[in-house]
Amino acid sequence: MEVTDIAPALLRLVVGVTMIAHGANHWIGGGKIAGTARWFGGLGLRNGVLQAWLSVITEIGAGALLIVGLLTPFASAAVISVMLVAGLLAHRKNGFFVFKEGYEYVLVLAAVALALGLSGPGWLSLDHAAGIEITGLAGGAVALGVGVLGTAGLLAVFYRPAPAASAAPEPATEEAH
Repeated sequence: MEVTDIAPALLRLVVGVTMIAHGANHWIGGGKIAGTARWFGGLGLRNGVLQAWLSVITEIGAGALLIVGLLTPFASAAVISVMLVAGLLAHRKNGFFVFKEGYEYVLVLAAVALALGLSGPGWLSLDHAAGIEITGLAGGAVALGVGVLGTAGLLAVFYRPAPAASAAPEPATEEAH
């Protein structure tokens, strides 16, 4: 084992724990599933309760897989997809900076997940122990490709934003009497 074997393990641990905490917060924190469902509905996603549970399962599942380093490109894809949905629907309109509710945070998590897909989980992982070698461009393609496809599928099926309210009222027309 080299010192460089610690880096992917550290990244997997930090991103994994972060994702588990995020999923647990959607489940049992603050507004619980009902509050998360209302929030997703406010972003334009239909079936808010289903979205809340899918989010919880994806975030906790991806986090756990990353921590142990199992199926790393697929766990990375799940992180990328969740962060892409959050970035597009909740944060993009606010600009870059996280302190303004921007997409800075979700971009960093997605980029680290992509980097893990490219680099692989490292020596301290179940992937390494099991001989699962999906790294390099193949691992990156799985992480990015599956993540983007998952996002596109979710948005195609569930994203139905409310029509924007008209800024100006329609002009009144005179009717002939």
